[in-house]
Amino acid sequence: MQSMSEKDLKETLFGEFDPVSEQVWQELAIKDLKGADQFQRLTWKTPDGYEVKPYYTGSSLEGLGHLKVAPGKFPFVRGKNTRGNDWWIRQDIQVKDLSKSNKKALDILMNGVTSLGFILDPGQNPGPEMVEKLCENIYAEAVELNFMQAADPLALINGLLYLVKKYNRNLSKIKGSVEYDPIGDCFLNKNNLAGLEDSLSLARELITTSQYLTGFRVLAVNGKNFHNAGAGIVEELAFSLAQGANYLTHLTERGLTVCEIAPRIQFNFATGSSYFPEIAKLRAARLLWSAIVKAYGPSASEAAAMYIHCSSSRWNKTLYDPYVNLLRTTSESMAAIIGGADALTVLPFNTAYGNENVNAGRLARNQQLLLREESYFDKVADPGAGSYYIENLTDLIAGAAWKLFLEVHENGGFAEAVKNNFIPARITESAGRKLNAFATRKEILLGTNQYPDFNEKLDEKTLDALSGKTNDTGIRESQASMLQRGPEAFEKLRTTTDRWALKNKRPKVFTLTIGNPGMRRARSQFACNFFACGGFEVIDNTGFADASKASEACLKAKADIAVICSSDEEYEQYAPEFARLLEGKTLLVIAGNPDLLTDKAKPAAIRNFIHLKSNVLESLKNFQMELGIK
Repeated sequence: MQSMSEKDLKETLFGEFDPVSEQVWQELAIKDLKGADQFQRLTWKTPDGYEVKPYYTGSSLEGLGHLKVAPGKFPFVRGKNTRGNDWWIRQDIQVKDLSKSNKKALDILMNGVTSLGFILDPGQNPGPEMVEKLCENIYAEAVELNFMQAADPLALINGLLYLVKKYNRNLSKIKGSVEYDPIGDCFLNKNNLAGLEDSLSLARELITTSQYLTGFRVLAVNGKNFHNAGAGIVEELAFSLAQGANYLTHLTERGLTVCEIAPRIQFNFATGSSYFPEIAKLRAARLLWSAIVKAYGPSASEAAAMYIHCSSSRWNKTLYDPYVNLLRTTSESMAAIIGGADALTVLPFNTAYGNENVNAGRLARNQQLLLREESYFDKVADPGAGSYYIENLTDLIAGAAWKLFLEVHENGGFAEAVKNNFIPARITESAGRKLNAFATRKEILLGTNQYPDFNEKLDEKTLDALSGKTNDTGIRESQASMLQRGPEAFEKLRTTTDRWALKNKRPKVFTLTIGNPGMRRARSQFACNFFACGGFEVIDNTGFADASKASEACLKAKADIAVICSSDEEYEQYAPEFARLLEGKTLLVIAGNPDLLTDKAKPAAIRNFIHLKSNVLESLKNFQMELGIK
């Protein structure tokens, strides 16, 4: 049977329908929205600075230069694989005891993992004896082996080479990495700038020593550190590319060719919760990196193919309601895989506690296995290709990142831009905006700054463990000052309440629901969510007939805080009544914006207001202070 051409197929599928232009779509949208101004408001500017339209059509693809590139072809925007989309399923192991770490490695390999990440203790001697004990009974040709925090990366490479030859393994089939990142370390610790020249000489030696381990990468660009310090997508991408370009410049100056350097660099990105932009980020990263490598004149285009290892974002992982993290890591995994990551590490849902347990590791591993074995994410190369939205996002992110990359270049390159504070200041500013968005609930962290589990309380043992928890980030403690999690301020607030409640009465909030049924219900739910974010006990009520009965119930409950929940108009009547009945007996709060209330609705005895524009974090801190919670 003769196959149909693309033209015939389109005519068959859509021949009965008249073509609809973008202009017609826009006119209908403006009509439905009752005005062009309303339509324009649907175009939004992302925190990273690029504008996203409310919709895209086929004509939106016109002028995008990367569309006609096949998978596996330069500039590799569609990835390196010509068929399929398989990736390395990676799980990291904190190495304290070599035998126990080896036992765990063998166990997780038997349960679906194909890539191991060993986070070494800086005090360990990474020679042949250590590597052999750590990798005992692991068939190196079938597994990706990755080593982080090696005190002496050159000794580790020499040890690995010794063992590969000892066991007669094929050098070209050994896959993995030693994540040596001296330039990136300067971002975490500016003191490392002083020894950068020696570190770059070591980087050159690592490449020459491992030249026959062609599938082994010896340099890392840890873009995930920018993300986990609070950077946006564009900043993570631009600064990572600038760092990679720094390696190319310094090492070509030391006599290596770009074809010797570029394939030995591994880019470690974090994948956050912005699903479609994260997909586009990886496609844009490959597109821009290929352009950078091409500028160095490689003799083979394959040298421009970027190797990407993604890991779940730490920035958005929460301590409270930790099972919500499973939802976060699932969407993050999907984005990384669809974006074409070569390897993926999924963080355990309890990563904020600093100690992975067997169940958490199993769930993290199984998320990838389900996406591969049951959802078939490995079957199609670049599944996002052709999507009007993803293709345009790829172009937008690439354009914005390239502009910022050039700014870094104008500041002397990555290392110099760290030294003169251009990069740290930029990331600090971005982190501040994100943290403010969390504090004001413009950005929601489910279970932490909105819709918390009212019944979740941490016990003394857990609180003590958290106060002395160890670092499991793969980053030395001395370097981790820039790294943080967005929810930490809310968590500190709530753990303060939890610890206070171990020896004191947990602060109690009572809702004085009265008047308009719809408004009092909405505002009581708002108030309960508001105070539960601080670990306060909340007592909700369906409604009271009058202020005296509500006040009587509040006093009987021995509430520390009472929130008046009604309509703006009815506050004129009820607020003065509650002030008269409860002044000096409990802390009175009105659920409403004071700017929208009359003076009569704001008696002198009531000076606290909570509303949609409140800074939830600062408000809860103030309530803690007023109640004497330390």
